[in-house]
Amino acid sequence: MAKGKGGNVVGMVESIVRPVVEELGYRLWDVRYEKEGPDWFLRVFIDKDGDMTTADCEVVSRAVDPLIDEADPIVESYFFEVSSPGLGRRLTKPEHFVAVCGEKINLRLYRADASGQKEYTGLLQRAENDCIVLETEQGEQTIALADLSFAKLCDYEDLFSNIEK
Repeated sequence: MAKGKGGNVVGMVESIVRPVVEELGYRLWDVRYEKEGPDWFLRVFIDKDGDMTTADCEVVSRAVDPLIDEADPIVESYFFEVSSPGLGRRLTKPEHFVAVCGEKINLRLYRADASGQKEYTGLLQRAENDCIVLETEQGEQTIALADLSFAKLCDYEDLFSNIEK
């Protein structure tokens, strides 16, 4: 998988916030340090079983913000956000794939594979040994995580299926 920007910052922030996030009963999904236009954003993504609320994000934000300020791992001015990974969450780490086994995902490869395909959508069967096994319309595909340029959960497709037209 592609390395995120701000690798040193991300690693330092992750080591600061993970114990607190877990102590509060949440899972640390991801930490991203990204530049958007002229601004930098430090984003901490948390998850839990059941519904996430803004109150959950606020609890974590209030707990970890002073710790990040005290450690002062970032030179630039930045905006700090705590949120849920949300619908269509990006899958960037091996543990993300393990967490969503049995779910439908969409992925893109850096280069087309032997069959000429560069994108796949299918049911994630398993994740092991730095590979995933995906059940697609073309059959079972084994794909190395190192070959993925992008992967996301497809958990939003039926979001509006119960709405009458």
